[in-house]
Amino acid sequence: LSAQKSKGTGMDARKLAFCAMGMALAFVTSYVKVFELPYGGSVTLFSMLFIVLIANWYGAKTGILVGFAYGLLQFIQGPYVLSLFQVCCDYVFAFAALGVAGFFGKKKNGLLIGYIVAVLARGFFHTLGGYLYWMDYMPDNFPVALKSIYPIAYNYSFLLAEAAITLIIVSIPAVSRALDQVRKTALS
Repeated sequence: LSAQKSKGTGMDARKLAFCAMGMALAFVTSYVKVFELPYGGSVTLFSMLFIVLIANWYGAKTGILVGFAYGLLQFIQGPYVLSLFQVCCDYVFAFAALGVAGFFGKKKNGLLIGYIVAVLARGFFHTLGGYLYWMDYMPDNFPVALKSIYPIAYNYSFLLAEAAITLIIVSIPAVSRALDQVRKTALS
């Protein structure tokens, strides 16, 4: 691949290829579901990690852009539309938020910290959409006194489960070393 930058984009062919591969891997692994919740949301085979890796390697701006594009793919994959702002919360903003991991790319343990922050940021937008649009789907047996935490509990249940599994896997020394090698290749 040529290291020559495209005019106006600031993105060379290698960076573009890695961004495309990251988004493709995220999309493919989003179909591999460990478990799925009844009203949307699932624990996938590390699909968020691939967007976070792009953000970690290339920075928040690129990560947010790739997350935004990935959110559009998720919308095309299985759209559910109640309003334009709901679509933005559940697809556009939520997946673009994974790019905030890029703010931690140069810090010690930046991938792990960035991943956690990115998952929390994604959950914020899903939760906001939950409060605004999905409260009618709260189960009848959910305690009324806890109604205000339902969107938080629902959305973070699957996000934090996937995050915990992913963090355990990327903390395995062999996996960590392999990700470092891929990072070096992506940045060379």
